Amino acid sequence: VEAQNGQLANRLRALGENVEQLEGERSNLAATLEERERALAELRERQRQAEERLQTFRNLMQRFQSMIDSGQLRVRIVRNRMVVELPEGVLFDSGRARIKDDGEATLSEVATVLAEVPDREFQIAGHTDNVPVGRRSRFDSNWELSAQRAVNVARFLVTQGMPANRISAAGYADTQPVASNDSDEGRAQNRRIEIVLVPSLDELPDLSSLTQDG
Repeated sequence: VEAQNGQLANRLRALGENVEQLEGERSNLAATLEERERALAELRERQRQAEERLQTFRNLMQRFQSMIDSGQLRVRIVRNRMVVELPEGVLFDSGRARIKDDGEATLSEVATVLAEVPDREFQIAGHTDNVPVGRRSRFDSNWELSAQRAVNVARFLVTQGMPANRISAAGYADTQPVASNDSDEGRAQNRRIEIVLVPSLDELPDLSSLTQDG
């Protein structure tokens, strides 16, 4: 009888362990399923954002098409960012930072389109070729020239209704060429103003886990 009781106790103990194991597996399965559902929801949200961003780019391309056809500007995708590029000749005289009258007319059209893009910031980037500024120039180098051009364009866009808190300006001199500086044609391409659509915060990776408290 004692032996039977011992066997029965062992079986009950084993049964209890099996029940606990099954409960643990069920809990792990539920957690895994929840993680998968959360990951799927995040993926769908990123896809929605990407489609919304793509539609914004398509709409801008359509609005700018006539200006693209006339050679006033071109639109490029650089590092997954939309860039509206305006040649130097459209906006400035050689070596100058003052926007020409024709350039103001072009920028006014650009501002009308960009002002309709919601929740976006824009960086105005000035670029030059690698030819140093002349001795008579009021600018010490291409750095100052490119930066002043960017600032002047930014200020003008603000006068055309674009919110100042969504615009920044930067000068890159000849550090980011889009063509070779070995030819007149290449240098002409490098002398440009870029209006870059800056990614919104929800399009950037979450790096909060890398911060250290204290």
